Amino acid sequence: MSVLRDDSIPMKPRIDASWYRRWRSVVDKTSRIANESDLQGLLTGLCAPTAPRMVAFVNAHAMNSLAASAAFYDAIRSADVILRDGSGMAALFKLLAQSPGLNLNGTDLIPAIIARFNGRKIALLGTRDPYLRRARAKISLLLAPQSQLIAANGFLTAESYVAVASENRPDLIVLGMGMPKQEAVAVALRSALSFPCLIVCGGAILDFLGARTPRAPLLMRKVGLEWLYRLALEPRRLFARYVLGNPLFLVRALRFARISSARTSSGSG
Repeated sequence: MSVLRDDSIPMKPRIDASWYRRWRSVVDKTSRIANESDLQGLLTGLCAPTAPRMVAFVNAHAMNSLAASAAFYDAIRSADVILRDGSGMAALFKLLAQSPGLNLNGTDLIPAIIARFNGRKIALLGTRDPYLRRARAKISLLLAPQSQLIAANGFLTAESYVAVASENRPDLIVLGMGMPKQEAVAVALRSALSFPCLIVCGGAILDFLGARTPRAPLLMRKVGLEWLYRLALEPRRLFARYVLGNPLFLVRALRFARISSARTSSGSG
C-alpha cells in the first residue's frame, strides 16, 4: 500500500540512516515517568526553573516530523525535558522492550502545570480569538485565579513573542501554535530570555481550553483512541497526520526496533 511507503527507509535499513539517528537520539532523551509519585516530582522540578527551560512532547506525529525535518529535529532534541505522549510512543517503547511509563499528553498535563503556577505571571501565546479569550477566562477562573495572564495570538513572529516575554517577564509561557512553529518559538525564547521561566510546547491546549476543540470521551482517551475522535471532527485537516502518518510511524517503529536489536546484538550500541 502506498501509505506505508517511506522512501527514506530502504528495504534493508542501514544503521546510519538519518531518520534512525534522529529517532535514536530523541528516544534516548525522552523521559518516562513510572508512577504518580514520580509525576509529582517532575511537576515540582518543572515549576521551579532557575533559567529558561523548554518542555516538549513527542508523539507519533512528532516522530514522523523530525524524521522528515532536520530543523524540527534540532528543536525537539534541544528541549530540556521531552515527555512521552500517546499510544504510538507507548507501542514504540514496548517494541524496544522498555516500559513506556505514564502517558503524559499535554492536554492533561499542562493544566496541572498552570495550576502549579497560580499566583505567578503566565503568558498564553497561541490560537486566536475568541478561543484565546475563552482559554484565558477559563484559566483565570479555574486554574490560576491569582495569576496575571498575558495573551497573544499564535500568528506572530518569533521576534514578536520574544518582545512580549521580555517586556512582561512571565514565569510560565504556554505555547499553543502547533508543531513545528511552537518548538522553533520555544528555542528562540529560551535563547533570548535572561530570567527563569518554563516554556511549554502545548499544541492544541489553548484550543481545548477555549472550547474550539472538544476532548474525546474518557473511554476513548483511556484506550488511546483520542486521535480517532479528533480525526472524525477534522478529517480534512488531520487526514495526513493520522490516516497516512500512523501507518508510516508503525513501519518506522518496527524497523527502528529491528535495527536497535541488531545493533545491541552486535555490540555496537
